[in-house]
Amino acid sequence: MTKPAQAVPSVPARDEASARLDALFAALSDPVRRSILERLDGADMLVSELASAYDISLQAVSRHIQVLVSAGLIVQTRTGRISRCRLDAGPIAEAAAWINRYAKYWDAQFRTLADHLLEIENRRGQ
Repeated sequence: MTKPAQAVPSVPARDEASARLDALFAALSDPVRRSILERLDGADMLVSELASAYDISLQAVSRHIQVLVSAGLIVQTRTGRISRCRLDAGPIAEAAAWINRYAKYWDAQFRTLADHLLEIENRRGQ
């Protein structure tokens, strides 16, 4: 006797904003990519300049850069064989806005902790 098929819960269709956040968080999940973004903070750099800081191949750094470009975090311009990268922090603001929607949860926990610590301090002072 075979079991009846179970219904699979439906997953809401991914919208464009959700896809951008997925790409952003995936890009930020790698320490080399986060380091590349830090190095680009305040200065445009050539891919070769970026690559010189890492003990990985130029090709590996280029792949990391392409992930960051796909996530919208880097704008890459080419002049002949020269490739220059510039940070575009706009998508990070979008992610920060998404994260801040949940601030109410940790704010309440911090208030509870502060109240508890104040209570402990008051007991010690008595």
